[in-house]
Amino acid sequence: MLNMKPEMLDADAFHPYGQVIDKEHARSFPINSGMCTRYHDLAEIDVTGPGARPIVSIVTGEPYELPARIPMVERHPFGSQAFIPLSSRPFLVVVCDDDDGTPANLKAFLTAPGQGVNFKRNVWHGILTPLEDTSDFVVVDWAGEGTNLEEHFFDQPYTVG
Repeated sequence: MLNMKPEMLDADAFHPYGQVIDKEHARSFPINSGMCTRYHDLAEIDVTGPGARPIVSIVTGEPYELPARIPMVERHPFGSQAFIPLSSRPFLVVVCDDDDGTPANLKAFLTAPGQGVNFKRNVWHGILTPLEDTSDFVVVDWAGEGTNLEEHFFDQPYTVG
């Protein structure tokens, strides 16, 4: 197995793969007579293909323990995919560069409380990997005609943690 340690998630390090979804660097303004603050335009939702439309779902994920075994990654050719936690518990984010259709240079990040991610369309990434406890996530992704999932299983799995 290939072992690695995750780094803390930040917008600059994650930029090649998508956007970090949090309030820290967001443009914000008051709404609803000043009773709410809107953190505006946090992710670039990108969908393409016949019948394409963005959808919003809630996913409940069972927790993983670190070190976590990473046997595969996936990507979505027709749409971006956002994971937005509904709790302050951390989750593991795994991404890879693309080397002529094959994932390369696996990187792992740990989220801070309140952070989510939006993977750009066609970016190799790990599956949803909550830590500590069962966790709910809002997932914003693609619906349409065709298959929007490509999986790659590593010859030798990674271990992160």
